[in-house]
Amino acid sequence: MRFLQVLMLLILVLLSINFDLFGLFGPSPRLTDLKDPEISEASELYAANGKLIGKYYLENRSPVEFADLSPVLINTLLSAEDIRFYKHHGIDLKATIAAIWSTARGDKRGGSTITQQLVKNLYKTRHKNQKGWLGYIPGVNILVDKSKEWINALKLEFYYSKDDILTMYLNTVDFGSHAFGIKAASTIFFDKKPSELKVEEAAVLIGLLKAPTYYSPVQNPENALRRRNSILSQMLRYGFIGKTEADSLVKTRISLRYRRKQDDSDATYFKDAVARSLQEWSKESGYSIYTDGLKIYTTIDPKLQEYAEKAMVMHMKRLQKRFNEHWKDQNPWIDSKGNEIAGFIEGLASETTYFEGLNKKFKGNIDSINYYLNLPRKMSVFSWKGSADTLLSTMDSIRYYRHLLNTGFVSMDPSNGYIKAWVGGINFRFFKYDHVNQARRQPGSLFKAFVYTAAFEQGLGPCDKRTDKPVTISYQEKGETKTWSPHNSDWNFTWSDLPLKSAFARSVNSVAVQLTDEMGWDKVIGCAQRMGVSSPLRNVPSICLGSSDVTLLEMVNAYSVFLNGGMLNEPVFVTKITDRDGNIIYQHKAEPKRVISAETAFLMGIMLRSGLTDAGGTTQGLWDYDLFKYDTEFGGKTGTSSNFSDGWFIGITPKLVSGAWVGGEHRNARFRTSQLGEGLRTALPLYGLYMEQVLQDPELKQYRGKFAKPEIKISKPYTCSSYNPKPDSLTGEEPPAELPDSL
Repeated sequence: MRFLQVLMLLILVLLSINFDLFGLFGPSPRLTDLKDPEISEASELYAANGKLIGKYYLENRSPVEFADLSPVLINTLLSAEDIRFYKHHGIDLKATIAAIWSTARGDKRGGSTITQQLVKNLYKTRHKNQKGWLGYIPGVNILVDKSKEWINALKLEFYYSKDDILTMYLNTVDFGSHAFGIKAASTIFFDKKPSELKVEEAAVLIGLLKAPTYYSPVQNPENALRRRNSILSQMLRYGFIGKTEADSLVKTRISLRYRRKQDDSDATYFKDAVARSLQEWSKESGYSIYTDGLKIYTTIDPKLQEYAEKAMVMHMKRLQKRFNEHWKDQNPWIDSKGNEIAGFIEGLASETTYFEGLNKKFKGNIDSINYYLNLPRKMSVFSWKGSADTLLSTMDSIRYYRHLLNTGFVSMDPSNGYIKAWVGGINFRFFKYDHVNQARRQPGSLFKAFVYTAAFEQGLGPCDKRTDKPVTISYQEKGETKTWSPHNSDWNFTWSDLPLKSAFARSVNSVAVQLTDEMGWDKVIGCAQRMGVSSPLRNVPSICLGSSDVTLLEMVNAYSVFLNGGMLNEPVFVTKITDRDGNIIYQHKAEPKRVISAETAFLMGIMLRSGLTDAGGTTQGLWDYDLFKYDTEFGGKTGTSSNFSDGWFIGITPKLVSGAWVGGEHRNARFRTSQLGEGLRTALPLYGLYMEQVLQDPELKQYRGKFAKPEIKISKPYTCSSYNPKPDSLTGEEPPAELPDSL
C-alpha cells in the first residue's frame, strides 16, 4: 500500500512537471517539438543593397546520416558516454544511482544518458527561459531539471529509434573550435569524413564532448592526450579493442590535420560590431543571432565599404613605411622625455594569458618562465605583404607588433545616423580589437568643437574675438589647488585679436582655453555629453584640448549633429530583422533628439568649413586630393594628442561625416615630431583617399553636394574676414599647409 502511494505521488509530480502546473516548473518541449526538433540555424547579414555580407552561427556543421557513422565511432561514443545505451529506454537507473552515491561522497560524476544529453542540446532545458518559479531555488532546481530531462528522454525514445538518437546527438554536439556536429569536427581536426576516423582519432573527438576547450588537442594537447587514453582504456574494458592494440595506441601522439575555420565574409569588423550592438536586443527579445536563422538588414553601403578598405590599405602601408624609416633601428616606445622605456616589452608580456599559465605552471620560477617566453615557435604574423609564417618567440612577437601602427575609420549619414562604412583596424584576423567603438584614445583638438559649441550657446559667435595670449587656469582636484598653463602647438603666442572662426580654423589652443575658463569646463563637458559622448570625461580644464579618452564613433556621431540641424541620432547599424519565416521581429524607429539649436549647428558647420578656407587652417591638406571638381563642399577638423600618440581627422560633406584615427596599439609607440605625428599627416590622408574614390564613382552621385543655406534667421554674424598673420607667427595644432592660388 505504501509503495502504491509513493508511486502515485511520483507520477503526479512528474505529470505536474511535464505540464508545468501553475508555472512552477517551466515549459517542456511540445509534442511537435519532439517530432520535429528545431536545430539551430545560421543568421544572415545583409548590406543596404541586399547583398549578403556575412553569417552568424555557432554550429558550423553539416548533418550526417547514421550510415555515415562508422562502428568505430559509435563504439567509442558508447564507451565514453553511455555503455548501456542500447539496453535502457532513456534513463539508466544504475548509472543514476551510482552518480548520486558518488556525489554524496564528494566525487561528482555525471549519470546522464546520451538521450538525456540530446534533450539538453535540442531543447535547452536548463536555460533561464525554461525555468519556472521552483527553478530558482538551489537544490530544487536540480531535481526539476533532471526530472524534465528524464521525462523528455522517455518521449524521445518513444518517437525515435536508437540509431536515430545517436545520429541526432552526433549532429548537434559541440566539439569546440566552431565545430558543431561530427562531420565538421572530423573535417576541422583531422580533415576526414566521420566514416574514415581511426580508433585513436575517434577517441580524441569524443573526448572533447566532456569539455571542448579543456580537452582541445589544439589549445591543451596534454589534456587531450590524457582524455583520449582514458577513453581507449574504457574501450579495452568493454571489449571494443584488444589489449595489444590499446597498449600500442596509448603510446602514440595525437596527429592532427587541423584546419582553422576562416571567416570569408565581407566587412568583418562591421559584422562583429553589429553582433555587439544586438546583444541587449537579444537578451530582451530572446532571439539569438547565432542559432535562430534570422535575416539582419544593415545600413552598410558595399561600395563605400570597399573604398574605405582600399583607402586604409593604401595609406597605412605608406605610413608604416614612414614610421619604420623614422625609427630605423630604434624602438618606438618612449617616455615623455624621448627615452626608450626600460622593461616595456617585459611588462606587456607579463599581462598575457601565456605568462599567467607559465607563472602558474612553474610556480613563479622566473628562469623557467623566461625560457619559454623566449623560445621560438611557429606562428603566422601580419605583414603588409601578406601573412607570414615564421619562427618567433612570444617576446619577439610582442616586439614585432608594437612596431605596427593601426587605424579606425567610420563613415556615417548625418541625417539619420546610418553607418555606411566601417574599418575597425588594419586586419581583422590579427587585430580583433575594434578601433571605431571599442578603443578609447585622446582626441586632441577634435574636442574643441564642443568648446565653441558651448561658447555659442553662451551668446558668442564666429566673429567675436579673443587675444592669442598665455592663459593660466586655477582649479581644485581632490582637495588640492592646481594651475594649468597650456601653450600653443608651436610654443608661440601672437598677442593678436583673432575672430573665433580664425582661432578654430588654426586650432589655437590659447583661445579655446580662454573660452573654457570664461564658461567653466563643466559647460564643455555637458555639451559633449548632450551630443552623444558617453565615455567618462575628467572634470578638469584640460578637457577642452581633448585630454579624456573617447571613441571614434562617439566623435563622428557628435559631429553629425552639426550637419543635422542640431538633432542627435544614435548610430544605426541595423534597419530590420526578420525571423526564419520572414516575419519582421525588429524595425528601426528613428528617434532624433534636439541637443543644440539649429542656429548653433549652422554656425559650427561654418566653423568646420573655415579650416579649409581660412588662411592657416589645419584642414588645408585636403587640397592635395582630387576632391574639388564634383560640385561638393567640405569641412573638417584635425586632432592630435599632446605626445603624437593619436592622430585624428573628421571630414564633413552635406551627405557624409567620416572620421579616422591612427596610432600605435600602445600609446607609448609613436612618432616623435609634429611634422610626422600630427593628425593632418596621419589621419587626414585616409579620408582624402576615401573621398576621392567616393566622388569619382558615378554611381555614388548622391554623396556629392553643397551645404544648404540656413532655413532659419541667423542672428550672429559669421562672414567676418579671416585674420592674416605673418608667416612666422602662425599658430595652431598643426603647422599650416601651403594654400592654393585660388584662395
